[in-house]
Amino acid sequence: MSSSIRHVRGATDMLRAMAFDLHPCPVMVLDAEGYMLAANEATETLFGRTMGALTRRRFAEALPVDSLLPRIVARAGLDGVTVRERNIEIALPDSPMIEAEVTAAPMPDGRVLLTLNVKTAATGIERTAGTLRSVAGMGRTLAHEIKNPLAGIRGAAQLLGSGSGGGVEDAALAQLIVDETDRIRRLIDRVEAFAEERDPGRRAVNIHRVLDRVRALMSAGTGDDIVFREAFDPSLPHAWGDEDQLIQVFLNLVKNAAEAARSRGDGRGDVSITTSFRQGFRTAPLEIKVQDNGPGVPPDMRDRLFDPFITTKSQGAGLGLTLVAKLVAAQGGLIDFESEPGRTVFRVLLPIVPADAASSSSSSPK
Repeated sequence: MSSSIRHVRGATDMLRAMAFDLHPCPVMVLDAEGYMLAANEATETLFGRTMGALTRRRFAEALPVDSLLPRIVARAGLDGVTVRERNIEIALPDSPMIEAEVTAAPMPDGRVLLTLNVKTAATGIERTAGTLRSVAGMGRTLAHEIKNPLAGIRGAAQLLGSGSGGGVEDAALAQLIVDETDRIRRLIDRVEAFAEERDPGRRAVNIHRVLDRVRALMSAGTGDDIVFREAFDPSLPHAWGDEDQLIQVFLNLVKNAAEAARSRGDGRGDVSITTSFRQGFRTAPLEIKVQDNGPGVPPDMRDRLFDPFITTKSQGAGLGLTLVAKLVAAQGGLIDFESEPGRTVFRVLLPIVPADAASSSSSSPK
């Protein structure tokens, strides 16, 4: 085969891949066992998950047991024919029902190309925000219903502890009640944070300045047993978000990574932070990775790690990553992770400054 023919075929393959990724509808490739091999940006946005998360389990396991999608895919793969179904109702995790025209086309080796022409859909970011608004409502309810009786219990315990008739044991028990009451109140305060629905007021943010700030804050409380590494792409455009909220996001992620690395117990903990531009990802192309060499996330917790009250820490409340997911969604971004023993990577995808905002900013008087 001549080099010119190979060049043409290589260019054609690249154009096909680009057309796949830029397709406005969710498009995915599934293998004969039902695992997702490839997905475009529209699929990631619809599911509110990056490709790494979508490939962790079979496609059918992400859907209700009575979903028609796996059956349509199986029919196309087994019979070797293109299957088209109109007005299919699809239930996705944490989202209202959507309606789509579904096309499943057979490919070589039992693979199937699945296309969803969605008529009415909430994006992954909107669904995440909806779920977190439910958590916000829970925060308000808990704060209102629990804080008042807690104050009464604490006051009674203080009176009991200061009474003259009680002995040392009574005073100790009274102090225990006060301490536990304060601990519950701190938990409620953390849950109440989800009730804040402040508009993040997005603007141009230098993501490297955010990460430098996080690194400086971590340096004050991190010992010599953790090595921090940074690999920043200096050519990155500015992110579009709230600087304070982004500092909170990455401070939480880096703090978790440092704690996981330290839990090795051998003084060889390692945390790395990298930034890059994700080509072809239009919605949120800025990629920030926080990686540690800790023990990893237990397999039975990986699908629920961003849910409230899920934690790997013995003293943790399980709200840190839920708050991180809320704040990332508020920036219009996505968060995902992959984990195995000795390597855990959290990946945050953020939008860049829109063209209209950049032009108005440059034209405004200084």
